[in-house]
Amino acid sequence: MKQYAVQGAGLGLRRAFIGSLTDQVPDSVNFFEIAPENWIRIGGKLGKQLRSLTERFPFVCHGLSLSLGSPAPLDEAFLVELKAFLDRHCIRLYSEHLSYCGDDGHLYDLMPIPFTTDAVKYVAQRIIRTQEILERRIAIENISYYAAPGKEIEEIDFLNAVLEEADCDLLLDINNIYVNSVNHGYDAQAFLNSIPAHRIAYAHVAGHYVESADFLVDTHGATVVDPVWNLLELAYEKFGVFPTLLERDFNIPPLSELLTEVQRIRALQLRVAQPARRYA
Repeated sequence: MKQYAVQGAGLGLRRAFIGSLTDQVPDSVNFFEIAPENWIRIGGKLGKQLRSLTERFPFVCHGLSLSLGSPAPLDEAFLVELKAFLDRHCIRLYSEHLSYCGDDGHLYDLMPIPFTTDAVKYVAQRIIRTQEILERRIAIENISYYAAPGKEIEEIDFLNAVLEEADCDLLLDINNIYVNSVNHGYDAQAFLNSIPAHRIAYAHVAGHYVESADFLVDTHGATVVDPVWNLLELAYEKFGVFPTLLERDFNIPPLSELLTEVQRIRALQLRVAQPARRYA
């Protein structure tokens, strides 16, 4: 059985509710995720609250600004600072988006890397260098995208080629598969079936905005919809249960509402895993 860096169901940690978690973390939350850029230089009360949690619970980090596909040089000074942060807080895993977000400055959005064989080699070398500096394997996330300029190969072939060339892991975003399948007219289950199981490190589920029947916007600002839950269940049935985290970046409801979705992740994991336990 594959060993994962974290287990169970996770929650993206937000400053809005960190105070309420300092004394007691609900049993439904098995691990937390943070964006390191939002915490690396934070001290004072918030810094102490974060440290009190990372000392007691498993954490992963999901990067926002490394810009792996950017034409600009890789920010190695940031990676050195990041490594110190990951080590200081005993972070179990670091992940980044398979995208770019800037060149001479930040674009404040995740832009798609062209689906080409040249781009595979380019971004894979930057991932390899990132892993060298951090002295750890990283995971890359399949992103949502709204255009594919210069496309030579399919999205799934591009993703798998990067994973193989860089020899890195995958942060499997279930919502992004669903959003892209609607926006680009492909079969989400067929995409899922082509994922290399041994590369999966953990997964994300999130909500999105429905602009129209054939156009979804990946916002992380709403509850998870049934088609995404169904796709997650299919993934568990195909690959076995893997760690899964609820993302919510804005329109953040009370913590109790988020925990309801986290509990749904855990319930689904337990339900799918039960047959394996029964027949073991």
